[in-house]
Amino acid sequence: MVSCIDLPRLVLRAPDPAMAGAVEAYYRRNRDFLAPFEPASDESIYTADYQRTRLAAEAEDFGQSSCRFYLFRPEHEDELIGTIALSSIVRGCFLSCFLGYKLDRAYLNRGYMTDAVNAIVDVAFTELSLHRVEANVMPHNTPSLRVLQKCGFAEEGRSEKYLKINGTWQDHIHMVKRNGALE
Repeated sequence: MVSCIDLPRLVLRAPDPAMAGAVEAYYRRNRDFLAPFEPASDESIYTADYQRTRLAAEAEDFGQSSCRFYLFRPEHEDELIGTIALSSIVRGCFLSCFLGYKLDRAYLNRGYMTDAVNAIVDVAFTELSLHRVEANVMPHNTPSLRVLQKCGFAEEGRSEKYLKINGTWQDHIHMVKRNGALE
């Protein structure tokens, strides 16, 4: 399983407990920005100890039931600007997973996430041989929907009160990209 993806404008790195400080700084910097898009969390997420433990667990599971990458710019490899993950990877006759991602507020609308989504979908289809990558996005999150559309995802429907985000059950649009090579 690939642990680093070098793109012209991004480096996607597999989890490593040594990243704990950069991950903590990312969450502190984006605390207010990310709150409307994430489940409610306690204060521990904003500590290096919590992040170190989480990174170690993600590293151990990497490529099994999940696959999270941390996004850095090549010229600033000490500053985390986002994450992207394939989670709930299911094998057998389903061959599917969920896609999730987040980006530092300072780097929105520059194409970084489009590059990252295309790269991780390639991992899902070529390295993991999955058939489907599924993403669920709140209807008012237009920038995220736009990223998925640019990356070839198609809408399959709407799920009412699908996920509890920031303390409130939110509707989500179900977006999917299928691996045509497996059809």
